[in-house]
Amino acid sequence: MEPVIQCRNLRHSYNGKKQVLNNLNFTVEAGKIFGLLGKNGAGKSTTINILMGFLEPTSGDCRIFGEPSYNISPQTRTRIGLLHEGHLQYEFMSIAQIDRFYSGFYAKWNRDVYYELMEKLGLPHNHKIFRMSCGQRSQVALGLIMAQDPDLMILDDYSMGLDAGYRRLFLDYLAKFVRERKKTALVTSHIVQDMEQLVDDIIILNKGKVIVQSSLKEFQQGLRHYRFTSPDKGKGLHADEVIANFDAVEDQVNVFSFHDKEAVEARLKELQITNSALSERNMTLEEAFIGLTGKY
Repeated sequence: MEPVIQCRNLRHSYNGKKQVLNNLNFTVEAGKIFGLLGKNGAGKSTTINILMGFLEPTSGDCRIFGEPSYNISPQTRTRIGLLHEGHLQYEFMSIAQIDRFYSGFYAKWNRDVYYELMEKLGLPHNHKIFRMSCGQRSQVALGLIMAQDPDLMILDDYSMGLDAGYRRLFLDYLAKFVRERKKTALVTSHIVQDMEQLVDDIIILNKGKVIVQSSLKEFQQGLRHYRFTSPDKGKGLHADEVIANFDAVEDQVNVFSFHDKEAVEARLKELQITNSALSERNMTLEEAFIGLTGKY
């Protein structure tokens, strides 16, 4: 089966100078929830803009449902539901008015899905969107996307301005929609811990490059966190084929690696790094993400 999204050797720079994406390669398979992770400036929003055809890549190829992303046909575009950097709607409309407005653009419009979410707001259908909280607006945005019945949902920073309760509601409905209707979703968020209970596969971007692409389970099982004390604060450590990343706070050194403890110990010995009490520690997804990409 052809991937829903396929990007090959994707590069993009602004004004021919600042390179944001550098040889980006990834695929998104049908029926999966795919997490795109990276720090600010890593290239997430640029990638989304290329996927949606708002930007044409400097070089490389990006396809959605087999079509070039910068030249998606109107028929294919109706198969894509987009939430782009926030929960923006026509705020002067009411709950009912915005449903009627959007329904005219989508042949498969599912009003029942929309109003299932709206009923949870406990607001009359003539309630104006501009009078809603950020969390309530996010619910309207998700309802409008799901009512389109898209085959692919692209949700860029869905968590913007949401408290824990509304984030959980958003994610629960998204997961249910994708699983039950066999849809595909690509999501980004600055709240990495949300991804741990949501996504099947992940990509981690760092400085415009893919540094991880795997299932969430494989990544969490593969990356390991080791800690030891070193009087010289790990002086001489550097990233290589064994040491994926490291940091030091005073004499406490953290090493992140896709290798076992014996391989790390051997590498520290080769580098003549004085260490004691080397131990392996458990990590959440957020800790693993920060460990691999760095705190700064």
